[in-house]
Amino acid sequence: MNRAVSPALAFAAAVAGIAVFSGMDAIMKGLVLGIGAYTALFWRNVVGVVLSGVPYFARPRPPLSRAGIRLHLARGVITTVMSWLFFWGLARVPMAQAIALSHIAPLLSLFLAAWLLGETIGRRTILASLIAFAGVLVILAGQANAEMGPDAFRGAVAVLASALCYAVNIILMRRQSQLTGPGEIAFFQSLIVAAVYAIGAPWLADWPEGRWVEIVGAACLAVVSLALLGWAYAHAPASVLAPSEYTAFIWASILGFIVFGESLSVWTLAGAVLIIGGCLWAVTGRRAVPMAEAALP
Repeated sequence: MNRAVSPALAFAAAVAGIAVFSGMDAIMKGLVLGIGAYTALFWRNVVGVVLSGVPYFARPRPPLSRAGIRLHLARGVITTVMSWLFFWGLARVPMAQAIALSHIAPLLSLFLAAWLLGETIGRRTILASLIAFAGVLVILAGQANAEMGPDAFRGAVAVLASALCYAVNIILMRRQSQLTGPGEIAFFQSLIVAAVYAIGAPWLADWPEGRWVEIVGAACLAVVSLALLGWAYAHAPASVLAPSEYTAFIWASILGFIVFGESLSVWTLAGAVLIIGGCLWAVTGRRAVPMAEAALP
């Protein structure tokens, strides 16, 4: 499963996965504005189960392990909460701003790794976190100056809460990609997220009349993105691939302008520079972990 692959190829696959995911974000923002976050996410994942299940069951596959099942369940539940918070917030703030705020997740994952895995947090990481936090404050200050209203502030808070969930996801993603293949990851994540949303669907989800093309399109992009990222993290350490996350800001800025006519404010740009700069400084200061060491215990 972990055949030798060029780090550059794995990084390119990760960047492609982020670009595809950004396209899905743009479609989902339109859906959330039209039919609501719960309805859009429930039906997207239902379609995703079918789209990811066909290739998963069409070929021979290794038996499921207990460790793999536990990781699928944990990541699926966390993804359910993370996705609702993110897309609820995304409908209330510009795409570039939401993505900039979500970029604090890789830095949060370093602190979670220290807490959960006993890794040491150096002074560089602490200083980098202060820089990134300053970027968050700059973006929120920009919201206040633009008088976007309390709904936009609640949206920003939801995106930050989603980033915390995504930081946990980053910790799980590395271990998951070492135990299972990209196809299995894509199928079980869609299945578990759809199952969790199905619990409240009779009361909270509506029939998405006339929106099936967008739902199927978003589901296709989500499955492709999950497969690309799963493949990339299976062939390169997270420390190598982490910077690929920051290309999402570029895609979000372009798509937000083209699809929704959103402008990129100086506040958002300045905050993004601080967040991305702080996170990159923290990540590049860490020793690259060989593949054999990178898997979590």
